[in-house]
Amino acid sequence: MMRRIPIIVLLGCCLCGQALAHTLTISQVEVTFGQPGTIAVKVDLDLTLMLGSPELYYEFAAGTPTQRQATIDKLEPQIADGFQLMAGDERIALILQGFTPADASKSDYLDASISKLTSFQFIAVLPAKREPLRLVVPLGAPIDYPVAYTVQIPSAHVSVTRWLDDGEHESDPFDWSDRAPRPGITPAVAVRTGREDLAAAVDSLPWPRQLALYLSLGFHHIVPRGVDHILFVLGLFFLGVTWRKLISQTSVFTVAHATTLFLSTYGIFRLPNRYIEPAIALSIAFIALENVFSPKLGPGRLALVFGFGLVHGLGFATSLSAIPFPKHQFIVALLGFNFGVDGGQLLVIALAFFAVGLYRHRPWFRTRIAVPFSLIIGAIGLFWTEQRIAFYIRN
Repeated sequence: MMRRIPIIVLLGCCLCGQALAHTLTISQVEVTFGQPGTIAVKVDLDLTLMLGSPELYYEFAAGTPTQRQATIDKLEPQIADGFQLMAGDERIALILQGFTPADASKSDYLDASISKLTSFQFIAVLPAKREPLRLVVPLGAPIDYPVAYTVQIPSAHVSVTRWLDDGEHESDPFDWSDRAPRPGITPAVAVRTGREDLAAAVDSLPWPRQLALYLSLGFHHIVPRGVDHILFVLGLFFLGVTWRKLISQTSVFTVAHATTLFLSTYGIFRLPNRYIEPAIALSIAFIALENVFSPKLGPGRLALVFGFGLVHGLGFATSLSAIPFPKHQFIVALLGFNFGVDGGQLLVIALAFFAVGLYRHRPWFRTRIAVPFSLIIGAIGLFWTEQRIAFYIRN
């Protein structure tokens, strides 16, 4: 019984998950040395985690200026504590100057697969000692990873970006002492900001670093965030725990989702979320129920897995639209993301195998484990299908 606990816990987490697929969101922190003795700090982040749900995020965005300000007054300590700028051992106090809610429609705010970044503008006074600057993200801070941390010194034509992936909580120190403006010098240099700058920052990374970044993004798209994709992979697993069935299905699924991921990312073929999200949920239900009523691995099953893999690839591409891709190492980044997705899928299968796979030769395995879990997965898939269709009809 103890070996079954991880799968039970996993399914319980899935039952509590959101009906819509998650998004991939990059939190951004931009530090600009413009005026002597001070820095401008721009923080762009999705507030869904801090506010608790997409619905509450939309209520914030749709509220009056007074209501939005009241919400930000409550969130400001969390934001400041989540992104701590340190000069040596001294924490730099951030003073909020203003904020701009994400420019998105109601349906975008309520769609958890679309990134909505609210921008915050802070100002900070630099300490007298010109010690190296670093960003610290405390453990458990309610922000989305990875974090792109950019330091800009326009007068010296400097722009350096550091990346914090999941599990990383402190950037490398940046020594600004010899390049930042000093008292008596007031440079007036315009600085570009936004998605294009972040894409350029990604381009500035060497290709091994880009590969590692997108491997991490792909892996975390499955584990722990992609509950819908986890359930689909478990549906493949419970057809029958033999290496032939697992390898055949996962290989076909990988080829299919990689195909549409490439086509969609290149802009050759795309579908709106209103079709992709319900189709992904329906694929989960169909695969799981087929395990119960037609548990055979044949050309028909493999064709079905291939077709659903094409749909899941479109879902991957939709999530990727929220993050910038490098121009010079585009294929490296795309391959990295795809391999990261496959690594996450293999981990799910490995955990499922060690949880219940050791019982696969027992005569009661199908009736006590495979069929009940397939029915649970099927029920979740049907529930999500209905919920997602209802969501897109309303919005």
